[in-house]
Amino acid sequence: MRIAAYCALGLLGLLAGTAGSLVQGGWFPLGLLLGLGGAVGLFWGGALLTRTRLGAAAPAGGWALAVLLLTATRPQGDFIFAAGAGSYLFLLGGMGLAVACAALAPAERPLFAVPEPRARR
Repeated sequence: MRIAAYCALGLLGLLAGTAGSLVQGGWFPLGLLLGLGGAVGLFWGGALLTRTRLGAAAPAGGWALAVLLLTATRPQGDFIFAAGAGSYLFLLGGMGLAVACAALAPAERPLFAVPEPRARR
C-alpha cells in the first residue's frame, strides 16, 4: 500500500510541476506564488500522509523531473521558461522548498501527537 502511495505522489508531483511551469510565467507574480504554493502543499501533504521523509521526496522527485524536462528548448525554438527572475525563482525556490519539506517532515510520530503528562515531583 505504501509503494502505491509513493507512486501516486510521484505522479501528482509530475502534474504539479507541469501545471506550475505553465502558470508561473503567465500570471507573474501570482502565477509564481500559485505554482510554488501548490508544490509545497503537495510536498508537505505527502510527508503528513505517509509520515516519512520519502513522502515529501516522492512528489518532489516528480516535480523536479517535470520541471527539468520542460527547461529544454524544442528544435523549433519554443520554450517554457524564459530567462527571467520569475523562472529562476520557480526553479530554485521549488527545489529549496522541496528540501525544506523533506528535512522538516514529521517522521516517526502520530499525526495528532499528545505529549505524555509528566509526573510531578
